[in-house]
Amino acid sequence: MAKENTGQHHQTEARRKKLTLILGVSGLCILFYVLGAWQNNNVPASYSKMGCDTQSNPSSSSTSSSSSESLDFKSHNQDEFKETNQTIKYFEPCDLSLSEYTPCEDRQRGRRFDRNMMKYRERHCPSKDELLYCLIPPPPNYKIPFKWPQSRDYAWYDNIPHKELSVEKAVQNWIQVEGDRFRFPGGGTMFPRGADAYIDDIARLIPLTNGGIRTAIDTGCGVASFGAYLLKRDILAVSFAPRDTHEAQVQFALERGVPAIIGIMGSRRLPYPARAFDLAHCSRCLIPWFKNDGLYLMEVDRVLRPGGYWILSGPPINWKQYWRGWERTEEDLKQEQDSIEDVAKSLCWKKVIEKGDLSIWQKPINHIECKKLKQNNISPPICSSDNADSAWYKDLEPCVTPLPNTNNPEESAGGALEDWPDRAFAVPPRILRGTIQDISTEKFREDNEVWKERIAHYKKIVPELSRGRFRNIMDMNAYLGGFAASMLKYPSWVMNVVPVDAEKQTLGVIYERGLIGTNQDWCEGFSTYPRTYDMIHAGGVFSLYEKKCNLTLILLEMDRILRPEGTVLLRDNVEMLTKVEKIVKGMKWNTQIVDHEKGPYNPEKILVAVKTYWTGEPSNNNNNNN
Repeated sequence: MAKENTGQHHQTEARRKKLTLILGVSGLCILFYVLGAWQNNNVPASYSKMGCDTQSNPSSSSTSSSSSESLDFKSHNQDEFKETNQTIKYFEPCDLSLSEYTPCEDRQRGRRFDRNMMKYRERHCPSKDELLYCLIPPPPNYKIPFKWPQSRDYAWYDNIPHKELSVEKAVQNWIQVEGDRFRFPGGGTMFPRGADAYIDDIARLIPLTNGGIRTAIDTGCGVASFGAYLLKRDILAVSFAPRDTHEAQVQFALERGVPAIIGIMGSRRLPYPARAFDLAHCSRCLIPWFKNDGLYLMEVDRVLRPGGYWILSGPPINWKQYWRGWERTEEDLKQEQDSIEDVAKSLCWKKVIEKGDLSIWQKPINHIECKKLKQNNISPPICSSDNADSAWYKDLEPCVTPLPNTNNPEESAGGALEDWPDRAFAVPPRILRGTIQDISTEKFREDNEVWKERIAHYKKIVPELSRGRFRNIMDMNAYLGGFAASMLKYPSWVMNVVPVDAEKQTLGVIYERGLIGTNQDWCEGFSTYPRTYDMIHAGGVFSLYEKKCNLTLILLEMDRILRPEGTVLLRDNVEMLTKVEKIVKGMKWNTQIVDHEKGPYNPEKILVAVKTYWTGEPSNNNNNNN
């Protein structure tokens, strides 16, 4: 009899969960009140814990209660789920040798590809039989990273146990080992006095701190000290480097709380839209700018804004002073610099200055004069393609990306941008010009208001959001960048991802707001190391990809990216979130589904999840690549 009662109780609890997801707590309380369940005393005690009280106003109760105490990420009812045939698949840890696994930048797989134009270091994702269905383990003794701004200067050695750079780059002050931690002195190959002093040198040559320069790209970034010290000047840089012999460059950058991504100048376009960056930087980045008829500089030109700057330091700049130390001949270095100068001129760039170790060029604000020049058959020609923003797996083109037309020599092609910080909430030129279908000025402003309400709601269900707990944040489906813009007041940065499968390609708008991001196909791995983000936000991602690929693989990729004790906020319909919750319960995540900010009757809900802390075991030799 006791067994029978227990079974009935479990069935009742299962029905309660299903009703809770559909109606929200308030709706459920009203339903039981109407049915007279309270008078019959047939309601489990757990309903009272949810706030269903006959003395309270039912419409004021909700799973998204403003009190943080209502959030409980413990899995209280796993046995009940098993008994209602909702079998949870528990994922085992991968072998510890995979603790730094990057699925689409695997060096062994890369060896199968051509070395020409660095193709072997580009993205090459696993085939179906190479996919991993296990959890990437943190290294033993993994610690939660230092909080910003301490993280700019320190990282735990156990989190990235690589001493190679501290030895190889010792003289250049990239990184030093101090006991159980790394210290980042801020040095670099071409800035031995530190990145701060180096940036001050640049600021004496161009207007770096008046708000006109907000977004930057640092090619071959090392440990991203340039990007780290730009942040104090309100300049947000995307730092990128390949996964190569300088082990873990990008991993160190992200551990420091600095935006970075694995990437390389190879045979394909960078995954950014045209006219994205106010500034591009190369400090001895080892990119052969002069080769392939200047193809790599043409790509820099594509992603630079009208009037944007390109800064080069290191070989061949100032070769007359350094040629002996660089172990190259004067003739060789002079020829390289002359070649770069010729390519820059063919792109219609103007050389601003060369002083000491720095050389700076500027892109024109429009192509009125450049088109006249190209009429004389001066190569490279203006590209005939009309989709300059398209970049995902798109080959480089040996031509100059055309700027939007203008008849005024003083007008910035594509529309002028506001200075920072006004840029973040000013209507982006792409929207003003109507280049993104069905997104008007009014819709942009409405989206900003929506995000004010959503962030206020998020702060109630995740109070740590406003307290500096989350430094590195990813928005997997960023749309217009409203989430990132609403987070600007906090010590965080957001990698805004616009899926290549999204109905509207809005990454250009995001950059025009002074924010950063990238394109991504979520059926593939993201170009980052494991454990590099504190929080992941995703609205509608699973509904978008439900029929395109295996949702389990997307969730396993999220788990790879997320740090232990990291938080996930997923917005989607109830049915989809129920599927997702069932999967992530087998991934060592604690979860709770809460109501939409508009209340319990909205069909969209929010799944809040926390990844539990665990680490790999050195003695585990089992490879769970099933």
